[in-house]
Amino acid sequence: MPEKKGFKKQIIILCMALGSCLPALFSTGYPTHTNIGVTPAVAWFKAGAQDFAATTAQLQTALQAIDEKHPQTILQARQALTQCRLQYKRIEFFLEYFFRSAAMIYNGPPKYEIEEPYMEYMTPIGLQVIESLLFEKDAPAHQKELLQQAAAINSSAQDMAALLYGFTATDNQLLESVRLQLIRVYTLGITGYDAPLLKTGITESYTAMQGLQHILTPFLQTHAPHADSVKYYLTGCLQLLQANQNFDTFNRLQFLTVYALPLQHNLGLLIKELNLQQNTTGGVLNYDAAHLFSKDAINRNAFPADSSTLNTSLITLGKTLFTERALSGNNKISCATCHRPGLHFTDALPASVAFDGHSHISRNAPSLLYAAYQYAQFWDGRAKSLEEQVSAVVANPQEMNGNAVNTLQQLQTSKIYRQLFKQAFNDSVITTPGIATAIAAYVRTLSPFNAPFDQYMAGDTAAMNSAQQRGFNLFMGKGQCGSCHFAPLFNGLVPPLYNFTELEVLGTTRTDDLNKPEADTDQGRFNIFPIEYYQQAFKTPTVRNVSATGPYMHNGAFSTLQGVVEFYNKGGGRGLGLQVPQQTLAAAPLQLSGTEVNDIVSFLHALEDPITN
Repeated sequence: MPEKKGFKKQIIILCMALGSCLPALFSTGYPTHTNIGVTPAVAWFKAGAQDFAATTAQLQTALQAIDEKHPQTILQARQALTQCRLQYKRIEFFLEYFFRSAAMIYNGPPKYEIEEPYMEYMTPIGLQVIESLLFEKDAPAHQKELLQQAAAINSSAQDMAALLYGFTATDNQLLESVRLQLIRVYTLGITGYDAPLLKTGITESYTAMQGLQHILTPFLQTHAPHADSVKYYLTGCLQLLQANQNFDTFNRLQFLTVYALPLQHNLGLLIKELNLQQNTTGGVLNYDAAHLFSKDAINRNAFPADSSTLNTSLITLGKTLFTERALSGNNKISCATCHRPGLHFTDALPASVAFDGHSHISRNAPSLLYAAYQYAQFWDGRAKSLEEQVSAVVANPQEMNGNAVNTLQQLQTSKIYRQLFKQAFNDSVITTPGIATAIAAYVRTLSPFNAPFDQYMAGDTAAMNSAQQRGFNLFMGKGQCGSCHFAPLFNGLVPPLYNFTELEVLGTTRTDDLNKPEADTDQGRFNIFPIEYYQQAFKTPTVRNVSATGPYMHNGAFSTLQGVVEFYNKGGGRGLGLQVPQQTLAAAPLQLSGTEVNDIVSFLHALEDPITN
């Protein structure tokens, strides 16, 4: 990784941000004197901050000792980084919740993050950046940048106690921080999201949950009805995490179903019993859901929509309009032309047929299933809502080439449509925004959560066969699929807040011939915002129903799921030898065997919903 311009300036800005961080305070009405958990939690954080600062100093020493003539010095530096990360995980729940800006300094992503619409970006900084540099083939050549990174972390860590100046909090906040940390462990920790090369995800998850055990102790001593259940399942989680800390072989399915998800459920009940509920996620997370893999765990209505109305009449109108050819300029094309319900709302083509009937548009038509759970639509994320996407497709000369005046005239002559609009909007006047709103409302219902995997997570242990179960563990572990396709939607919604959608640069090839890889020319989001970090960046789609929605990738270049998994197995475009300087996918091969590739594909089949629409 080359040294980036403006690095020192960015460090100064980030350190200033750390010093000025103030905790997010929320008024709950819960009496201050009953905050039994806050004081011991602050003490835990203070002690953990000191230990973390000490390990950052040790990391600096190890990085300073790197010598290209002595390969063991690289291994020693990686070990020092591991110890540093473990200490960080002990206090991660506290930092991430109360001091988010500081957390980004220590454990931010190792890639440039673009803040839209201002087009400002943050230079990568922190432990993840150090990991990526330590695993470069020429790691000693990056010693200067490694030391800069470590110095910034250490300097901030030494002053971490200053964050507590004037700090106040409530048990409500503290318990929500625990809730969010559990989701972080279930979706990021055990998948190795922030330590993919060290492969310390299981050990880090154990350390993180040890911290939660300490924080929950005062609440478990209240003798509330569900306190013993929380204690039991928490102990079970720790025992499993401690028993097998091998990242590649850890049984994630057992961990989640036997202990982790019941822990989440019982903790929610305990919090209710103690009257310490709090939800600062903007309604995205539903804390009343049984657990993360429940159908209602993530609130669909929290995602961008031009209308908050979602009633049966509006959905009925939208479903009817979905197949209405009068929306197109030639009365031959409807939404269902490219998103056929019988094909899981795709058209089974590499790229859909264009309006002229013989050429093709530039990209593959993705499934509309679970499209409601996104902050951006289209492969390049250019639409901010489903309504905006519908309007864009209808008007696009290459797609439906609709004429609003002609469409409205045709629909207005229909007694049925006037009646449907009257029922949906209390007004029989048919409008273009009303059409988009109705179709979007219908698309929002296309989230069945009824695949064999969902049935398994709901308690039917016969719903997935042994290959699919092995495949899930590989998907969430060695295969690193779950570190981009995040549970439970298995798309680019980033846990634990699920408050933004990731775009990734994979170096996708033009064809699925990996023996003779050719670079694809589609620049992705770069065409929307010409920033170098967006070159070939595309939205991470859900892999739910992927077994029924081929061909794959934005260009439809891959005809089989085995081919797709093998592409990732080889490290994407860079791993195949292509020049993809902005690739965010790790270029290191995953070392998956043929059997393991097939098991992952088997699991993907377990994500296929039966379609009755």
